[in-house]
Amino acid sequence: MQKISILLFFFILPLAFADLQVGFYGSTCPKAESIVKQAVQKRFNRDKSITAALLRMHFHDCFVKGCDASLLIDSTNTSTGEKETGADASVRGYDLIDEAKKSLEAACPSTVSCADIIALATRDTVALSGGPKYNVPTGRRDGLVANSDVDLPGPTTPVSQARSIFANKGLTTEEMVTLLGAHTVGVAHCGFFSGRLSSSGTPDPTMDPALDAKLVKLCKSAGNPAAFLDQNTSFIVDNQFYKQILLKRGIMQIDQQLALDPSTKPFVSGFAANGAKFQKSFANALIKMGKIGALVGNQGEIRKNCRVFNKGS
Repeated sequence: MQKISILLFFFILPLAFADLQVGFYGSTCPKAESIVKQAVQKRFNRDKSITAALLRMHFHDCFVKGCDASLLIDSTNTSTGEKETGADASVRGYDLIDEAKKSLEAACPSTVSCADIIALATRDTVALSGGPKYNVPTGRRDGLVANSDVDLPGPTTPVSQARSIFANKGLTTEEMVTLLGAHTVGVAHCGFFSGRLSSSGTPDPTMDPALDAKLVKLCKSAGNPAAFLDQNTSFIVDNQFYKQILLKRGIMQIDQQLALDPSTKPFVSGFAANGAKFQKSFANALIKMGKIGALVGNQGEIRKNCRVFNKGS
């Protein structure tokens, strides 16, 4: 099984949104979005877990410096890239971004940013997984700095602290609950939740006993195995995740606490009861998140290779 989200994610200045628009590449690279979609479809056909991987990549990139593809930069002899640090070390899917970028450079050299490729690829995998179909405003530029000082919320982060982290990115509590719904297509390895199990000696009473027994058995296996965060429709973007955490079947502590904390439970209940509402909210939250700290106009650059800054940058 593949790793996914442990969690995800400057205040947003209105000016940062100014040049993002749907169809930004309409005249400069008309086939840009179809080229990305083709690469995504090819990968999805053989690996449906790529949806979880790209959602996580998008979250992590946007929540460090902003949606500027800084996460994609490889480490060098003199600097450590974000992708080598903390929770980012298990992000995957970079080769898909490389594949899409190579095709885009052949069609429209130095035109489509790596940051936009991430946003478009995420949108396409969400749709392929049964999630909402939505338009992505594009026009992002790629950042010139990679920040190895990565501090993202983790699986045991209290809801109050997580709310503060999301608020600092300009996102509401409801949007936080919505974006954590990305766990509908993810997995978590035992190391991230074993402390909640009865086998730890300090069992978490908020976990369903039947789920606890199942996970205890799973985690006895060698190699730090993983469990689906959505145990019913594990590769489909839907509202089953919320229904399960209401039944105390959340795998990670942060997920289960969303269904128990008074500030987040109403949103969990609302999404569990109305799948269409979740789909619409998920699309809107992804679009808003994708604007965090976006570089536009003459800011940043358009990388030729998503893994390295352009020469002379």
